[in-house]
Amino acid sequence: MEKKNILIVDDIHTIFMERAEAMGYQCDYQPTIKPEQAFEIIGKYQGLVIRSKFLVDKKVLDLAKNLRFICRAGAGMDNIDEDYAKEKGIYLINAPEGNMDAVGEHAIGLLLNLMNNINRSDAEIRAGVWKREANRGYELKGKTVGIIGYGFMGKSFAKKLAGFDVNVIAYDKYKTGFSDQYAREVSMEEIVKHSDVLSFHIPLTAETNGLVNDEYLFHFKKPIFLLNTSRGKVVQTKAVLNAIKQDRILGAGLDVLEVEKFPVLGEQEWFDELRQSQKVILTPHVAGWTFDSYRRISEVMADKLSELDR
Repeated sequence: MEKKNILIVDDIHTIFMERAEAMGYQCDYQPTIKPEQAFEIIGKYQGLVIRSKFLVDKKVLDLAKNLRFICRAGAGMDNIDEDYAKEKGIYLINAPEGNMDAVGEHAIGLLLNLMNNINRSDAEIRAGVWKREANRGYELKGKTVGIIGYGFMGKSFAKKLAGFDVNVIAYDKYKTGFSDQYAREVSMEEIVKHSDVLSFHIPLTAETNGLVNDEYLFHFKKPIFLLNTSRGKVVQTKAVLNAIKQDRILGAGLDVLEVEKFPVLGEQEWFDELRQSQKVILTPHVAGWTFDSYRRISEVMADKLSELDR
């Protein structure tokens, strides 16, 4: 019988190791290991735990001769070749339940900030400028919020909106019959027609890559506030900037971008326009990354590993 061992190549909460070891696993915790170093030893392990820095493609999966499962400490699985992993009988575990509340709250924060010009007002006052009329905001009450993708993240956002007296509508291409007390299922046509706010909560796939482009945004009937806390490549940044210039987007809250981290981000042809726009709020892919979710994600992964081991 193969040894029950897990290679952990990223920073996770110790509760996962404690729980896994109680199940009889030996955890090899190497959060600073480089990919090429991990590839040399991965064939010895039954389990692999990753976050975002590792791409688990066919090459890696072929090296992982004894792999039974992969745990992704987060929600998205776009850095794993899911189809090939399943073909090889590898069980995939992710933990959207662990950071859904963090994402929902962050989206609310971005939206309220945008609608009330909070960042801009703060910067102006610090610079000795006092502008009341130019910073007059909008209220959420009575607005229609359109949610694209009604999984854990989309539902969490809808739930957080419950106290704001808004009309929440949701579209999910892969689900039907999901209307609940927080959101009403609608067609994409209704999202386009009625939304005052548009928020994305979908995974990155071949189908969603570059989904939000100039043509997509052109069809919206009202000026909107746009939020993206899903994956950067879902939304084309240049299209957002174009829509801002055309007054089709009143403000954009982007936790994720097509290209992330410097220096590469700073080299994008649209970056100067993006950073200079007073109608955009940027955060560094932290919507799901709180002190609370850090532990909760590891607890969810351990729960699911326990189920696998039964």
